[in-house]
Amino acid sequence: MNENMAKIQKTNAMRLLEKAKIPYRVHTYPHENGALPGEEVAGLVGRSSRVVYKTLVTEGKEGYFVFVLPVCGELDLKAAARAAGVKTLSLMRLADLFPVTGYVQGGCTPLGMKKHFPTYIDESAKGLDTMLVSGGKVGLQIELSPLALAQVAGARFVSLLQDAVCPG
Repeated sequence: MNENMAKIQKTNAMRLLEKAKIPYRVHTYPHENGALPGEEVAGLVGRSSRVVYKTLVTEGKEGYFVFVLPVCGELDLKAAARAAGVKTLSLMRLADLFPVTGYVQGGCTPLGMKKHFPTYIDESAKGLDTMLVSGGKVGLQIELSPLALAQVAGARFVSLLQDAVCPG
């Protein structure tokens, strides 16, 4: 945790990490107009878009699935379906995001959703010392070890990107 913690209201994601005794750092950024594109968030927190990850929720006949991938990458829905062991998946409608997960666009994180859904992290995260994911609300990012995130989220590392190369 960092020095800004005294001013920041804890989110479910933070509580979950603290309960599991997982170290993390909090990064905040201005967001007056709501959710921002992930690459813009990366710039605002002073990190490469290769280490800032977004959380996408998908749905299929079998239910909901969560995918975590670099903000500069695009989810390969066929690879995601294969990883989840289902025939097809589509991105969840934004109108359904809050009722299903408890999070809004730009604040969705794989930690502390209303219900736990099968979760997958792009394998590109395995080579990182730390990665950033949303902290559970717009304007808040959590930096932590990818292995710790996988442990707490009950996630597996898989290949998810349509285009495997993100710019520096």
